[in-house]
Amino acid sequence: MSVPEIDIQELAQRREEGAVVVDVRNPDEYEQFRVPGARLIPLADVPERIDEIPDDETVYVICGSGGRSARAVEFLNKQGLDTVNVRGGSRAWLEAGHPVESGSG
Repeated sequence: MSVPEIDIQELAQRREEGAVVVDVRNPDEYEQFRVPGARLIPLADVPERIDEIPDDETVYVICGSGGRSARAVEFLNKQGLDTVNVRGGSRAWLEAGHPVESGSG
């Protein structure tokens, strides 16, 4: 199964339109910095917390560089959700100078 992807520039635009972002990194990574408003659901927890992911809109999934989020998107889309991987992940977001949040949220 191919995984749908967008880049961070497109994510920035979608966020302005109110898109939901799910961060699948570990809590310590999430606390260091994250896309503002991103919801933390660590990759290992995705199967048991799938009900926390909206099923009535496209959800954008991000991790550190795009690998873990691609695995999450593949799993979630097989479950019938509409999710999209963010290529380059949180590191690319930060490097591009987009705003970030930090702390436990």
